[in-house]
Amino acid sequence: MENRDDLNSILPYLPLVIRSSSLYWPPRVVEALKAMSEGPSHSRVDSGEVLRQAISDMRRSLSCSTLEPSASHGYALLFDELIGEKESKRWFDEIIPALAKLLLKFSSLLEEHYQNADSIVSGIETGLRLLDTQQAGIVFLSQELIGALLACSFFCLFPDDNRGAKHLPVINFDHLFATLYESYSESQESKIRCIMHYFERFCSCVPIGTVSFERKILPAEYQNSSTTAPDADFWSKSEFSLCAFKVHSFGLIEDQPDNALEVDFANKYLGGGSLSRGCVQEEIRFMINPELIAGMLFLPRMDDNEAIEVVGIERFSCYTGYASSFRFAGDFIDKKDKDPFQRRRTRIVAIDALCAPKMRHFEEICLLRKSWQHQNMVIDEGDSGLRHTDANTSHEALLNDVEMSREKPANNLVRDFYVEGVDCMDHEDDGVATGNWGCGVFGGDLELKATIQWLAASQTRRPFISYYTFGVEALQNLDQVTKWILSHKWTVGDLWNMMLEYSAQRLNKQTNLGFFSWLLPSLATTNKTIQRS
Repeated sequence: MENRDDLNSILPYLPLVIRSSSLYWPPRVVEALKAMSEGPSHSRVDSGEVLRQAISDMRRSLSCSTLEPSASHGYALLFDELIGEKESKRWFDEIIPALAKLLLKFSSLLEEHYQNADSIVSGIETGLRLLDTQQAGIVFLSQELIGALLACSFFCLFPDDNRGAKHLPVINFDHLFATLYESYSESQESKIRCIMHYFERFCSCVPIGTVSFERKILPAEYQNSSTTAPDADFWSKSEFSLCAFKVHSFGLIEDQPDNALEVDFANKYLGGGSLSRGCVQEEIRFMINPELIAGMLFLPRMDDNEAIEVVGIERFSCYTGYASSFRFAGDFIDKKDKDPFQRRRTRIVAIDALCAPKMRHFEEICLLRKSWQHQNMVIDEGDSGLRHTDANTSHEALLNDVEMSREKPANNLVRDFYVEGVDCMDHEDDGVATGNWGCGVFGGDLELKATIQWLAASQTRRPFISYYTFGVEALQNLDQVTKWILSHKWTVGDLWNMMLEYSAQRLNKQTNLGFFSWLLPSLATTNKTIQRS
């Protein structure tokens, strides 16, 4: 075990120690976990107040810093005041002991993980490790191991003093509970209730599937030191046809019925504000699919030319609302089929949007960056979990590879080589389910962002985009515009060039119309008539 590079890279961020080729909890932590595993009659952990003290004691045994008082008070607030007496008693009688038993198995689960990691896919490293920025790779984790990792987060047992230096997001739940205490809101309580529900489901029946986390990287063309995108000719000369475009005024990406690639409108730090006060698209997804949180342990922030793909997560919760109106709405049974790796057929790809206030959206360099970044997300020559990127590969070669994948078995193709005898998920016909990426606090232009995502999906030969507008009035003409463009059989290059011309006119103040009204002047006339009436 001591000689494993993967283990050694992640060990500083785990609460375990290695000795004589085995992983161990410190003795005092073992004592505390054993007491909790036997219930409140042995541990005396029968209230939020006592639980916070037990957490503080374990952290002290691990030489971790003291929890902020507001975090400790948050645990007490939840279990002693917010949830009912019956539910609280169930947690201390059943759930807390079950989580303690799970943590007592944590070291053996990790050892088993590393024993099996080298045999999942021949020639590809899949063990838990730090997947650093600009380091392409994939990690496979069992759902049981993920449960143990999240139990560590619940008890705030991960060392956190050294995470900032590696640009890792927070992983313990102390900020989640601190925010509950400092500025209570029903939405914050609902986020925690989603996680509680996950643990309740886990403890009643341990899931037996697998989840993979992959850092995906596309190479930089160093024609311009300020961007990782190729030059404009890459897009303007493209003769690829535009893919089908399905507009959904209502509905949610996670409910899409087509097994499409689902977009996470991500922060550059995976999970964004999931474990603090955030409660928009990414954070909600992390609450209803809490296994996503495990990736925050070992995936540092994303660069512009990176994306993170997660395959196989299970959904556990229903919800209503958004942001301050978000509410936990009960149990969700995930009926997705599994692939040969025992991953659910759910694929989520996280990409960080460009913060583009005022007129910055229309600068060519921003258009290039956003288009190439989104293409990084959707490019896929087979099973994403089995692909590595050669930083010296040209854009033309990448596109050739995409074309090759239409003729060769999708379940065998990897970016630099073929893996023989692996029966993987076939993604050849997968579309993209997305929405208003980067158009919230980042101020992205809705019409341009929709167009950019369409261009990227088409350039990478995706068969369709399912676009969820969430009822935003500014996209009321999206269906009409995309149908008009498709009826005229435009290519990727045609649409790119029109978008570039429009952006230049906006920057030079030659027009103040939105892209769709500029493209189809009849829309501007219709909109003015509607406004007058």
